Formats: sequence, C-alpha cells, structure tokens
Amino acid sequence: MSIINIQRSNRTAIVTFDRGMAANPLSYRLMRELTDAARQFENDHHVSAIILTGRSDNFSMGFDLKDPETAALKSASLAEQRHALATGKRMCQAWEDLPQLTISAIEGWCIGGGVALSVATDLRVVSTTSSLYVPEVERGFNMSWGSVPRIVNLVGPARAKRIIMLAEKIHAERAVNWGLADEIAGPGTTLATASVLAERAAAMPPAALHMCKEDINAYANALAGVSSHGDYDGFGLAQASGESEEAINAFLEKRPPRFQKD
Repeated sequence: MSIINIQRSNRTAIVTFDRGMAANPLSYRLMRELTDAARQFENDHHVSAIILTGRSDNFSMGFDLKDPETAALKSASLAEQRHALATGKRMCQAWEDLPQLTISAIEGWCIGGGVALSVATDLRVVSTTSSLYVPEVERGFNMSWGSVPRIVNLVGPARAKRIIMLAEKIHAERAVNWGLADEIAGPGTTLATASVLAERAAAMPPAALHMCKEDINAYANALAGVSSHGDYDGFGLAQASGESEEAINAFLEKRPPRFQKD
C-alpha cells in the first residue's frame, strides 16, 4: 500500500503522505519515500510550486517510536547506525534543496519530526486548530535533522529557544505572529489556501522564481551546515543516555521524570 500520493495539475503539484493512522508518524520507510518524492522534482522544469500535506486530522505527530527498524539498529555497526540516523536530515535537505516554491499545508498537530519537515519547506499554512510542538528536549534528545538553524531563521534565537529548549506548544495564531507559519486557514481548508499561494508562484516566470529562491536560501543558510552538520551524532549520543531512557519512560508512564543529579 502506497503511503505517498503525488498529484500534478498544470504547474503545481500536491504531495500527500498518510500512514493510515491518526498520528501519521514518520517511519524510516516514510522518510525514505518522502526523500524520493522530493527528488522526483529536482529536474522537473514544468512544476513551479509543490504543496506537502499529511492527513486531514494531523500533519504528523513526529518520529515513530515503535518503528521496527529502530530496534534492528541496536545490533547494527556504528557506520550503519549513523547512516540511519541521518535519514531525517536527508529527507529535510531534499525538500529544502528543491528549486520550486514549497508549501506545507498543516492540519491538526505537527510535532517533532513533523516540525522539522515543515520548516524545510518555504512556507507553512496552518489551520486555526493546528499546533506545532517540539518535545525532543522533554524526551532527552536534541532537535536534529538540520532543523535548528531553519527554526532560528524563521523566529529568531530567543523564540527558537522557547520552541526547542522549553518545548512550548505553539498554536496557529502564535505561530503566524512569531513567523513559524505564514497563513492561517479554517479547519480543512489549509490545502485550498496553500493552493492559492502555489498558483501565484506558478504564474511567475519559472527561471526568475528559482533564482530568487536560491539567492534567499544561500544567504539565510550560509552557516546552517556548520551549526547542524553533526546533529544526528548528537541524537545518537542522547539516545544512548540514561536521561533519554528515563524521559521516555516517564512520558509513557505519565509521571514526572526523575533525573539523577550530577
């Protein structure tokens, strides 16, 4: 069963990912398929705008903690583990590198890896009932996938610290006010609102559109690789720590975490 659907219409395209469950979590397989979906458009000179959307109830509640590939990695070599941990980073980079204008249409919750994916696109349209939430630090992890400099570019350092370090839930209106999102739409209409933006991009001269995006990203992301090149190694280190294990157990058991003092 396919979990990615691509629809093309004139100079726009819609990429929908749906794992058939409300949380719509990002498994290793889904991340690889989303990477492949983005790369289909690398040499597509006809499409000028691409909308990325999840389910009608939730965009994505983040990485799938029950993904069987995670358990299998425990017996893998360090090189294999590092390659796997960089899967999300490759996915986000593939979407950021596209020459077309990319827009995330977000309904419901957008959590963790879902936020990392959405900030790799150029614009974000959120529903009035949407919330963006980065719980990685609460679970004992760093925020990875190259998302930290992207979030800082959008909201600035202080607000990025509140989003990432303090794990504040950012509801739709606040997301737009802070710059984390660009448009608010009524429930169930984010795709339609994103389509208006996509059609506007599609009406522009393609080469000029692509060149301007390249110029903006080159300036905004000049030091992004320097600051986030090893974030997946940091994730692997955190994953192996007692802090992460205790944070996840506390979350699953619905109790406050008990971290050891230094």
